[in-house]
Amino acid sequence: TEAETEEKNTQAEYEQLMSDSAEKRTVDSKSLADKEAARADLEAKLEAHKESKAVAGKELMATLKYMQSLHAECDWLLQYYDVRKEARAGEIDSLVKAKAILSGADFSLMQGRSSLRGSA
Repeated sequence: TEAETEEKNTQAEYEQLMSDSAEKRTVDSKSLADKEAARADLEAKLEAHKESKAVAGKELMATLKYMQSLHAECDWLLQYYDVRKEARAGEIDSLVKAKAILSGADFSLMQGRSSLRGSA
């Protein structure tokens, strides 16, 4: 009677506990599966980002190398600007004289004058 009632109550509590435990295991199992799927997805994304970073790093290195070559070229152009300017002016002067000679001008008199000017 009282012992039987207590045993029935204890049995009912035990069955409820087992039912709750089974339900919790199901929920936990599903949660674990979801978390493993999310982890796998994140790991795949991480690998993709690592590859993108590697490609971007190589591209950056190539760009920096190209910028360095442009910088060296510009430095050279600036360093020899005056020399190149004088050479260009000399070439233009020579071309003007050559054109004048081909047009029939006589530079023998001009050469004499320039040598006189130089010695005066």
